[in-house]
Amino acid sequence: MPLSEHEQRLLEQLEKQLHEDRRFASNMKAPSSTGRLSTRNIALGILLVILGLAGLIFGISQQIIVVGVIGFAVMFGGVMLALKKSATGKIGQGAKPRAGSNAKNNSQFMSGLEEKWNQRKRDQSDG
Repeated sequence: MPLSEHEQRLLEQLEKQLHEDRRFASNMKAPSSTGRLSTRNIALGILLVILGLAGLIFGISQQIIVVGVIGFAVMFGGVMLALKKSATGKIGQGAKPRAGSNAKNNSQFMSGLEEKWNQRKRDQSDG
């Protein structure tokens, strides 16, 4: 289903604003997208949560407050470990990403998109 003229104008305005504001685009790619969850960290985190839960239940059942508090701390540490992002950027992969190659491919990709966009604009203005 094609966009109406009003929707096309709004889309063009948004794309123009996003194209001009490079700082916004870099902010959108900030820390939340760097790295992914590691399967090793998730497995160790789950193990720590189970051990901490066992310690917490044991401490409560035996009325030993210190053991219960330590069990809770171990559970909390397990959750934090499981949710920690890895620096590798891919699940289960130990190789480091190549920054130079990535930037070159991204630049070529963006220039290709920009050229297609400009060609489409020229075709619309001619026709």
